[in-house]
Amino acid sequence: MRRPMQHTITVLVENKPGVLARVSGLFARRGFNIESLAVSITDDPTVSRMTIVVTGDDSTLAQINKQTSKLIDVIRVVDYSEIPTVERELALIKVKAESSDRAAIMQIVDIFRAKIIDISNTSFTIEVTGGIDKVDAIEDLLRPYGIMEVVRTGKIAMARGSHTAMT
Repeated sequence: MRRPMQHTITVLVENKPGVLARVSGLFARRGFNIESLAVSITDDPTVSRMTIVVTGDDSTLAQINKQTSKLIDVIRVVDYSEIPTVERELALIKVKAESSDRAAIMQIVDIFRAKIIDISNTSFTIEVTGGIDKVDAIEDLLRPYGIMEVVRTGKIAMARGSHTAMT
């Protein structure tokens, strides 16, 4: 039996109130857990783009695509499972930064090409962008210093090359 895997789909929807609730409600009613959800307006102000990460087998994904496509405000569903993509996540990590630890934390930040975007007497707030593995790795390395808070956007994805979700 094949183990369920993560799937990334993009759902283009009409940019209207209540659409996010209808799409996420469909997932909940069908018993699909959304691992990650990022939503933003596109270059067309009438269209919003949802990047949704779900876990399941191929038949689960097919059902998700079919059911989501039936919603009135959905323009298009794009499954990135078989398409080469560029994927990124943004995280803000607030970590304790005692004076004795600051140089070590700054070295970790530098190695990961992250940025310190806020400094206080006792903490750093770090911004990191990259693949999920990169964000997980820097979070793991910062944990011994005392992570105070983490905010992650969830994955966003775009097809490589000239293929777009709009076409």
